[in-house]
Amino acid sequence: MLSHISASLSHTSSLTATTAFSLRPSLTSRFRIQPFNYRKPRFSSAASMDGTSSPVSVDSISEDLKNQRLEKDTHVVDGVRNAANSDNTTPNRVNLKLEELKWDHSFVRELPGDPRTDSIPREVLHSCYTRVSPSAEVDNPQLVAWSDSVAELLDLDAREFERPDFPQIFSGASSLFGGMSYAQCYGGHQFGMWAGQLGDGRAITLGELVNSSGHSIREFLCSEAMHFLGIPTTHALCLVTTGKCVTRDMFYDGNPKDEPGAVVCRVAPSFLRFGSYQIHASRGKEDLGLVRTLADYTIRHHFPHLENLSKSDSLSFSTGEGDDSVVDLTSNKYAAWAVEVAERTASLIAKWQGVGFTHGVLNTDNMSALGLTIDYGPFGFLDAFDPSYTPNTTDLPGRRYCFANQPDIGLWNIAQFATTLSTAQLINEKESNYAMERYGTKFMDEYQAIMTKKLGLSKYNKQLISDLLKNMAVDKVDYTNFFRLLSNLKADPTIQDDELLVTLKAVLLDIGKERKDAWTNWVKSYIQELSASGISDEERKKSMDSVNPRYILRNYLCQSAIDAAEQGDFEEVRRVLKVMSRPYDEQPGMEKYARLPPAWAYRPGVCMLSCSS
Repeated sequence: MLSHISASLSHTSSLTATTAFSLRPSLTSRFRIQPFNYRKPRFSSAASMDGTSSPVSVDSISEDLKNQRLEKDTHVVDGVRNAANSDNTTPNRVNLKLEELKWDHSFVRELPGDPRTDSIPREVLHSCYTRVSPSAEVDNPQLVAWSDSVAELLDLDAREFERPDFPQIFSGASSLFGGMSYAQCYGGHQFGMWAGQLGDGRAITLGELVNSSGHSIREFLCSEAMHFLGIPTTHALCLVTTGKCVTRDMFYDGNPKDEPGAVVCRVAPSFLRFGSYQIHASRGKEDLGLVRTLADYTIRHHFPHLENLSKSDSLSFSTGEGDDSVVDLTSNKYAAWAVEVAERTASLIAKWQGVGFTHGVLNTDNMSALGLTIDYGPFGFLDAFDPSYTPNTTDLPGRRYCFANQPDIGLWNIAQFATTLSTAQLINEKESNYAMERYGTKFMDEYQAIMTKKLGLSKYNKQLISDLLKNMAVDKVDYTNFFRLLSNLKADPTIQDDELLVTLKAVLLDIGKERKDAWTNWVKSYIQELSASGISDEERKKSMDSVNPRYILRNYLCQSAIDAAEQGDFEEVRRVLKVMSRPYDEQPGMEKYARLPPAWAYRPGVCMLSCSS
């Protein structure tokens, strides 16, 4: 989907462009396109959805999680022409002009829409979307940064970025030929409370594309950074300034200010979210059928392998004693779908924990039905390891969405999703509980595997990893730099005690004798574990460096790029994007992008942002 949102250059989205694709069983891929400028209608409604889980160990029903990349790995430098690719000679690449893109508006064609077209804030009943058009005001919009690799995904000729009218189109000021724009209707739990109807707000889907192969600066940079870290995410095609200002009260304290507006164009298989189904279930019997209709659409276009399950697929599982405890996923595609959504979500959050990413606003309306990272607002990567870290000022003081809580919140959100399907009589209680059980099992399997790889171990060692995280929290050790340096440690049991911490001295700052002793004891245990594995130091370092990034998108790097862009200098945005496209490489000369945050980075508005960000 492509979408336009009017946004501030600092942190908000108020005119974005979002693109999404969905894979068909055939050799084609779908994309949806979406612009922003539609106020979110907000109406409260009572709804309560709960759930619990207990883990059970079974094999995953889907290997799709390992293929959740929106494109192939590439060495194209996004936003800066790469000599190897600038001639568009990628084998079999299709290069289309904007007017030649292939449209197929399945969402509008197959789902019920709002009969009204006025865009005033109101309840949208019995409908999955409302037809609306972009209404952005711009003044000499400019293209700030772009992604050649995303253009390739869309079959778009990268030379189209050079068109004089490109900024007009992707700021929402001019229409995109062939599009069919709408705003999606959804609801959601926000901070644990049902918020009723929400919807796309300033986002508008511009249409849906089929290719041939089968918000703000912060959002643009982070979606790309997450992709290159190997984490399922929405993508970004381009970032365009509007030339207009957006008035924003970032801290809701009565001190609004004008900030330069911008538009980001996002890319994903779909922007369907848990709240897309919840809103219809919350409205009672009359709209329950829409849950089934939307579920059928989702499975048909995004989970087609679940359409024709058979008994030979061996997807029957026991959840207790007796025949009544058997869950047969082959007899109910909705149950199989719920389990796969739970597993994808668990895998996603395990990957977040692995790189120290904190989403900040894990409301159910921000949870992708495809297991993608969506809706980048007040996100943050851990600097000093602090399990209670939240990048969201709105999340204080409860810290519901802090780093350590993300796995549990993911389960809570899956419980709401499963309850929605149960309310619509698509799954029964056993199937609902099983989906939640699968979430717990999948998360632990993935998280343990990730942490084992991060430490270069041959097998998971719970005590060793637990002690490490406790030490890191006590001494506020930089999460990213610690694991990167750890790969340089030699598995040599003969190293003297006073030399054991030399490799880690750059991250073990200002620690006294007691803490040095604690770290020395941990390193001894770690070396003992490494020695028993039989893996060479060289092999282990290579493996660890492939999963422990050298570079992450720290908030102060975003702010530095924003500050420069507000003065009309977009080069820092492009440099940051270039560095983050190779997070696991050393990149000589770019070391400053791996530095610890300076003192000014800890002020509100940099290390922490509000939900309006």
